[in-house]
Amino acid sequence: MADIDRSLVRSLPLFANMVDAELDRLLARASMRRVTIGEAVFEQGQKASQFYLLLHGRLKVTQVTPEGQQIIVRVVHPGDLFGFAQALQRDDYPGTPIAAAESVVMCWPNEVWGDIVEHNPNLAVNAMRTIGQRLQEAHTRIREMFTEEVERRVAHAVLRLMEQAGHREEDGIHIDFPLSRQDVAELTGTTLHTVSRLFSAWESRGIVKGGRQKLLVRDKARLEAMAEGNAADT
Repeated sequence: MADIDRSLVRSLPLFANMVDAELDRLLARASMRRVTIGEAVFEQGQKASQFYLLLHGRLKVTQVTPEGQQIIVRVVHPGDLFGFAQALQRDDYPGTPIAAAESVVMCWPNEVWGDIVEHNPNLAVNAMRTIGQRLQEAHTRIREMFTEEVERRVAHAVLRLMEQAGHREEDGIHIDFPLSRQDVAELTGTTLHTVSRLFSAWESRGIVKGGRQKLLVRDKARLEAMAEGNAADT
């Protein structure tokens, strides 16, 4: 297998402060894989033998509850670690990452993590910080689901996606990967009908503009006001 060019990952925060020799040694133990839209990187419940980094694209991590309901537990963005079951002290993957856009992932066998930590303490700190941020986001979403009305939950979810994956255009901020109303429903623990009703109302007020798996935030200030519980249309 050809060596992985360090320039592909040098700019990622996870690898900050690593010298070239350390980075090359890390990459020598990695493999790369392309993932097409709709393809799963691995399946929920599968034995966890590797951990992963998203280089390019977007992944939606779905989880099926014991009641059979499918939810989206997180969106994986470029530079994010995922499938790191060791950090959760489990030997299987808790969810299924599915490509929402054409994606490229890097992966390492689980057994190399101890050696990586020993030789790259800065990387280990950055990895733990990243995982901590993801857990904090998960706790925030859980709190929102139990304490906030659905319109506020959906507004918060759209704002998070806008901050993480927004691309400014002339008439607003475009979330730069395919995002359906069903996806938003699964992210926020509500129904497709409810999300469709909300988005239709927001579109009529000029707050967002939708399309087939496309979302453009046209009025961030009013969306933020709704997320804070002020739904007045001024």
